[in-house]
Amino acid sequence: MRIAIISDAGEPQVNGVVNTLRCTVRCLRDAGHEVLLLTPRDFRTFACPTYPEIRLAYQPYARIAQALQQFMPDCIHIATEGPMGLAARRYCLRHRLDFTSAYHTRFPEYLAARRLLPKVITYALLRWFHKRSQAVMVPTPAMKQALQQQGFGHVALWGRGVDTTHFRPVPEDHACIERPLLLYVGRVAVEKNIEAFLRLDLPGTKWVVGDGPQCEELARRYPQVRFLGAKGHDELPAYYNCADVFVFPSKTDTFGLVLLEAMACGIPVAAYPVEGPIDVVEHGVSGILDADLKRACLQAIGLDPVAVRAHAEQRSWESATQQFLHHLHLVRRPAAARAPVKAIRGNR
Repeated sequence: MRIAIISDAGEPQVNGVVNTLRCTVRCLRDAGHEVLLLTPRDFRTFACPTYPEIRLAYQPYARIAQALQQFMPDCIHIATEGPMGLAARRYCLRHRLDFTSAYHTRFPEYLAARRLLPKVITYALLRWFHKRSQAVMVPTPAMKQALQQQGFGHVALWGRGVDTTHFRPVPEDHACIERPLLLYVGRVAVEKNIEAFLRLDLPGTKWVVGDGPQCEELARRYPQVRFLGAKGHDELPAYYNCADVFVFPSKTDTFGLVLLEAMACGIPVAAYPVEGPIDVVEHGVSGILDADLKRACLQAIGLDPVAVRAHAEQRSWESATQQFLHHLHLVRRPAAARAPVKAIRGNR
């Protein structure tokens, strides 16, 4: 099958959407499907307002239309709701093509946290964006229920996985670390609620791996915390394996791939019992979910790393990709009308 995926998030960004698409595309190609992945990397870009580290495509419609016309996909998946996603949606509606979409990011909560837009307005815009989608894919049952309560239709489950070969327990030299070591990995931004972790009076050491608009401010306010910056995919297992507990203070994530990555390394999770963690973490086995984050951190220290790892091993990218394939809707085109790709090849 020929599958076109359009996303406003792409390398060199480091986030859950990019990781999800990279692993999904790999599994699709391993299964024999032909995939065209279009991201801002292939286009002229501008800095995202309030988040200049993220680059958005500038007027991408013409090049997206050209690429899709030449690729002649059997199905089109729109991964994000930014300029790339809007252009792909416009193309599909103009040419009466079915498409699927995904809800990766809780923009209403993110924008409200930054006091940019009320949630009611953002949810209305997102309902409009996804209304014509044949399947709005979300990663957890709790997220599916939350969107349905907001009036979204055609909501479908598309789970996530973890590479348990890459993320695995490996002995690290802990001699120089004051124990316990509590680790956060992810974007350093207000919507991630990181201060709920940083201000806790806990024994041991706190590390933050990641970058974002709040990094400099929080580093000044919490000098006792080590801010290590963003780390590449290949570097992350070493940091997870140094930790005693992985702390996930976010209340706005739809899933949190870092939860699975930490658990695959045998590191228990401390998090709030909210959408995302409640469908990923098994309370009392692979982590502790508690409205009191300090109590969750202290109780998670005593969990069995072997059981934590075993819980993560139940998730694979191959099974998640089968869910993704199940929801794709074919665009009926005669095989003779298909043409080889001559346009954008950068992410194929």
